[in-house]
Amino acid sequence: MLKPLLTAHWRYLAVLTFEIEPEVLVSYVPAGVELELENGRAYASLSGFLFYHTVIVGMPTPRHRNFEEVDLRFYVRKRSGDTWRRGLAFIAKLVPKAAIAVTARVFRGEPYLAVSMHGDVRDSEGEVHACYQWKRGSKAEILAMTARGEPQPVLAGTHEDFILEHNWGYTQRTAERTNEYRIQHPRWKFWVADSYEFKADVATVFGKDFVAALSTTPVSALIADGSFVTVDRRDEQDE
Repeated sequence: MLKPLLTAHWRYLAVLTFEIEPEVLVSYVPAGVELELENGRAYASLSGFLFYHTVIVGMPTPRHRNFEEVDLRFYVRKRSGDTWRRGLAFIAKLVPKAAIAVTARVFRGEPYLAVSMHGDVRDSEGEVHACYQWKRGSKAEILAMTARGEPQPVLAGTHEDFILEHNWGYTQRTAERTNEYRIQHPRWKFWVADSYEFKADVATVFGKDFVAALSTTPVSALIADGSFVTVDRRDEQDE
Protein backbone atom coordinates (compact mmCIF):
# COMPACT_ATOMS: atom_id res chain seq x y z
CA MET A 1 0.00 0.00 0.00
CA LEU A 2 1.36 3.40 -0.98
CA LYS A 3 2.09 5.85 1.77
CA PRO A 4 0.26 9.18 1.53
CA LEU A 5 1.95 11.74 -0.64
CA LEU A 6 1.70 14.19 2.24
CA THR A 7 0.31 14.55 5.73
CA ALA A 8 0.24 17.83 7.62
CA HIS A 9 -1.82 20.17 9.70
CA TRP A 10 -3.24 23.00 7.55
CA ARG A 11 -4.30 25.89 9.77
CA TYR A 12 -5.82 29.33 9.44
CA LEU A 13 -6.61 29.31 5.76
CA ALA A 14 -7.31 32.87 4.62
CA VAL A 15 -9.30 32.51 1.39
CA LEU A 16 -10.08 35.61 -0.71
CA THR A 17 -12.36 34.79 -3.64
CA PHE A 18 -12.97 36.76 -6.82
CA GLU A 19 -15.41 36.23 -9.66
CA ILE A 20 -13.63 35.63 -12.96
CA GLU A 21 -14.81 35.21 -16.52
CA PRO A 22 -14.90 31.47 -17.31
CA GLU A 23 -13.16 32.09 -20.63
CA VAL A 24 -10.06 33.28 -18.75
CA LEU A 25 -9.69 29.88 -17.08
CA VAL A 26 -10.35 27.60 -20.06
CA SER A 27 -6.71 27.23 -21.09
CA TYR A 28 -5.70 26.41 -17.49
CA VAL A 29 -8.18 23.54 -16.96
CA PRO A 30 -6.27 20.23 -16.73
CA ALA A 31 -7.05 17.43 -19.18
CA GLY A 32 -9.92 15.19 -18.14
CA VAL A 33 -11.67 17.66 -15.83
CA GLU A 34 -14.00 20.60 -16.40
CA LEU A 35 -14.54 23.99 -14.84
CA GLU A 36 -16.98 23.96 -11.93
CA LEU A 37 -19.35 26.90 -11.57
CA GLU A 38 -21.50 28.05 -8.68
CA ASN A 39 -24.83 29.29 -10.02
CA GLY A 40 -23.19 29.99 -13.37
CA ARG A 41 -20.28 31.94 -11.87
CA ALA A 42 -16.59 31.02 -12.00
CA TYR A 43 -14.22 31.91 -9.18
CA ALA A 44 -10.51 32.20 -8.50
CA SER A 45 -9.34 32.25 -4.88
CA LEU A 46 -6.18 33.41 -3.18
CA SER A 47 -5.40 31.22 -0.20
CA GLY A 48 -2.77 31.65 2.49
CA PHE A 49 -2.26 29.08 5.23
CA LEU A 50 0.16 27.39 7.61
CA PHE A 51 1.71 23.94 7.22
CA TYR A 52 2.57 22.25 10.53
CA HIS A 53 4.29 18.88 11.13
CA THR A 54 4.56 18.11 7.43
CA VAL A 55 5.51 14.57 6.42
CA ILE A 56 6.19 13.77 2.74
CA VAL A 57 5.84 10.14 1.63
CA GLY A 58 6.22 9.03 5.25
CA MET A 59 9.43 10.99 5.82
CA PRO A 60 9.61 14.11 8.01
CA THR A 61 12.28 16.43 6.64
CA PRO A 62 14.25 18.56 9.11
CA ARG A 63 13.64 22.32 8.73
CA HIS A 64 10.89 21.67 6.19
CA ARG A 65 8.01 20.67 8.45
CA ASN A 66 6.53 24.07 9.32
CA PHE A 67 6.07 26.78 6.71
CA GLU A 68 3.55 29.01 4.94
CA GLU A 69 1.93 28.73 1.52
CA VAL A 70 0.04 31.24 -0.61
CA ASP A 71 -1.63 30.03 -3.78
CA LEU A 72 -4.06 31.03 -6.51
CA ARG A 73 -6.61 28.32 -7.24
CA PHE A 74 -9.79 27.75 -9.17
CA TYR A 75 -12.52 25.13 -9.07
CA VAL A 76 -12.95 22.08 -11.27
CA ARG A 77 -14.77 18.76 -11.25
CA LYS A 78 -14.34 15.29 -12.75
CA ARG A 79 -16.99 12.67 -13.47
CA SER A 80 -16.48 9.44 -11.49
CA GLY A 81 -19.26 6.92 -12.12
CA ASP A 82 -22.52 8.55 -11.08
CA THR A 83 -20.88 11.27 -9.00
CA TRP A 84 -18.59 14.25 -9.41
CA ARG A 85 -15.19 14.64 -7.82
CA ARG A 86 -15.03 18.30 -6.83
CA GLY A 87 -11.48 19.53 -7.14
CA LEU A 88 -8.97 22.33 -7.25
CA ALA A 89 -6.52 23.37 -9.95
CA PHE A 90 -3.73 25.83 -9.26
CA ILE A 91 -2.22 28.76 -11.12
CA ALA A 92 0.70 29.26 -8.73
CA LYS A 93 1.87 28.17 -5.27
CA LEU A 94 4.31 30.24 -3.23
CA VAL A 95 6.36 28.73 -0.39
CA PRO A 96 9.47 29.86 1.51
CA LYS A 97 11.35 26.58 1.04
CA ALA A 98 13.35 26.16 -2.17
CA ALA A 99 13.71 22.39 -1.72
CA ILE A 100 9.94 21.94 -1.49
CA ALA A 101 9.31 24.12 -4.54
CA VAL A 102 11.92 22.37 -6.70
CA THR A 103 10.86 18.86 -5.66
CA ALA A 104 7.17 19.54 -6.30
CA ARG A 105 7.86 21.10 -9.69
CA VAL A 106 10.21 18.37 -10.90
CA PHE A 107 8.42 15.27 -9.62
CA ARG A 108 4.76 16.38 -9.56
CA GLY A 109 4.58 19.22 -12.04
CA GLU A 110 3.12 21.53 -9.38
CA PRO A 111 3.43 25.29 -10.11
CA TYR A 112 5.54 26.11 -7.04
CA LEU A 113 7.75 29.17 -6.61
CA ALA A 114 10.13 29.73 -3.68
CA VAL A 115 9.97 33.23 -2.20
CA SER A 116 10.88 34.94 1.05
CA MET A 117 7.76 34.55 3.19
CA HIS A 118 6.48 35.25 6.68
CA GLY A 119 3.24 34.26 8.39
CA ASP A 120 1.70 36.03 11.39
CA VAL A 121 -1.36 34.35 12.92
CA ARG A 122 -3.05 35.41 16.14
CA ASP A 123 -6.14 33.78 17.62
CA SER A 124 -7.13 35.12 21.03
CA GLU A 125 -9.90 36.91 22.90
CA GLY A 126 -12.45 36.36 20.14
CA GLU A 127 -10.33 37.79 17.32
CA VAL A 128 -8.48 35.91 14.57
CA HIS A 129 -5.85 37.60 12.45
CA ALA A 130 -4.15 35.70 9.61
CA CYS A 131 -1.43 37.54 7.72
CA TYR A 132 0.80 36.08 5.00
CA GLN A 133 3.54 38.29 3.55
CA TRP A 134 6.06 37.48 0.85
CA LYS A 135 8.76 39.31 -1.04
CA ARG A 136 10.01 38.90 -4.60
CA GLY A 137 13.05 41.08 -5.17
CA SER A 138 11.96 44.52 -4.00
CA LYS A 139 8.23 43.69 -4.22
CA ALA A 140 6.60 43.32 -0.79
CA GLU A 141 3.21 41.59 -1.09
CA ILE A 142 0.53 40.59 1.39
CA LEU A 143 -2.68 38.64 1.98
CA ALA A 144 -4.25 39.31 5.39
CA MET A 145 -7.64 39.00 7.10
CA THR A 146 -9.18 39.67 10.48
CA ALA A 147 -12.35 38.09 11.87
CA ARG A 148 -14.17 38.14 15.20
CA GLY A 149 -16.40 35.77 17.11
CA GLU A 150 -16.68 32.01 17.02
CA PRO A 151 -16.15 29.93 13.85
CA GLN A 152 -19.26 28.45 12.29
CA PRO A 153 -19.83 25.14 10.52
CA VAL A 154 -19.88 24.94 6.74
CA LEU A 155 -23.42 24.14 5.63
CA ALA A 156 -24.01 22.00 2.54
CA GLY A 157 -25.04 23.94 -0.55
CA THR A 158 -23.71 27.30 0.61
CA HIS A 159 -21.06 29.49 -0.99
CA GLU A 160 -18.70 28.54 1.84
CA ASP A 161 -19.26 24.87 1.04
CA PHE A 162 -18.38 25.52 -2.60
CA ILE A 163 -15.17 27.34 -1.69
CA LEU A 164 -13.88 25.20 1.20
CA GLU A 165 -15.03 21.64 0.45
CA HIS A 166 -13.25 20.59 -2.74
CA ASN A 167 -11.45 17.35 -1.88
CA TRP A 168 -9.50 16.55 -5.04
CA GLY A 169 -6.54 18.19 -6.73
CA TYR A 170 -5.60 18.14 -10.42
CA THR A 171 -2.29 19.07 -12.05
CA GLN A 172 -1.65 19.13 -15.79
CA ARG A 173 1.48 17.14 -16.67
CA THR A 174 1.27 17.06 -20.48
CA ALA A 175 -1.39 17.96 -23.02
CA GLU A 176 -3.14 14.65 -22.33
CA ARG A 177 -2.00 13.64 -18.84
CA THR A 178 -3.22 14.90 -15.49
CA ASN A 179 -2.15 14.04 -11.94
CA GLU A 180 -5.02 13.43 -9.55
CA TYR A 181 -4.78 13.40 -5.75
CA ARG A 182 -7.30 13.22 -2.95
CA ILE A 183 -7.30 15.72 -0.07
CA GLN A 184 -8.90 14.23 3.04
CA HIS A 185 -9.88 16.22 6.12
CA PRO A 186 -12.92 16.74 8.35
CA ARG A 187 -15.29 19.55 7.45
CA TRP A 188 -13.74 22.81 8.58
CA LYS A 189 -15.34 25.63 10.49
CA PHE A 190 -14.89 29.19 9.26
CA TRP A 191 -15.09 32.87 10.06
CA VAL A 192 -16.35 35.56 7.69
CA ALA A 193 -13.61 38.18 7.71
CA ASP A 194 -14.45 41.68 8.91
CA SER A 195 -11.55 43.15 6.96
CA TYR A 196 -8.92 42.04 4.49
CA GLU A 197 -5.80 43.32 2.76
CA PHE A 198 -4.37 42.10 -0.52
CA LYS A 199 -1.49 43.72 -2.35
CA ALA A 200 0.59 42.09 -5.07
CA ASP A 201 1.94 42.63 -8.55
CA VAL A 202 -0.57 40.17 -9.96
CA ALA A 203 0.78 40.21 -13.50
CA THR A 204 4.27 39.06 -12.51
CA VAL A 205 3.35 36.54 -9.81
CA PHE A 206 0.12 35.01 -11.16
CA GLY A 207 -0.03 36.19 -14.78
CA LYS A 208 -1.63 38.98 -16.80
CA ASP A 209 -4.79 36.91 -17.32
CA PHE A 210 -5.69 37.42 -13.65
CA VAL A 211 -5.09 41.15 -13.25
CA ALA A 212 -8.64 42.22 -14.08
CA ALA A 213 -10.37 39.71 -11.78
CA LEU A 214 -8.03 40.21 -8.82
CA SER A 215 -8.47 44.00 -9.10
CA THR A 216 -12.21 43.80 -8.39
CA THR A 217 -14.02 43.63 -5.05
CA PRO A 218 -13.86 40.06 -3.69
CA VAL A 219 -17.00 37.94 -3.55
CA SER A 220 -16.00 36.60 -0.12
CA ALA A 221 -13.25 36.70 2.48
CA LEU A 222 -13.14 33.62 4.71
CA ILE A 223 -10.80 32.19 7.32
CA ALA A 224 -11.06 28.41 7.79
CA ASP A 225 -9.79 26.93 11.03
CA GLY A 226 -8.17 23.94 9.27
CA SER A 227 -7.20 20.50 10.55
CA PHE A 228 -4.98 17.49 9.99
CA VAL A 229 -4.89 16.69 6.26
CA THR A 230 -3.91 13.62 4.24
CA VAL A 231 -3.06 13.94 0.55
CA ASP A 232 -3.27 10.59 -1.25
CA ARG A 233 -1.42 10.31 -4.52
CA ARG A 234 -2.81 8.74 -7.66
CA ASP A 235 -0.96 7.42 -10.71
CA GLU A 236 -0.94 9.63 -13.77
CA GLN A 237 -3.93 8.82 -15.93
CA ASP A 238 -4.46 9.17 -19.64
CA GLU A 239 -7.61 11.21 -20.05
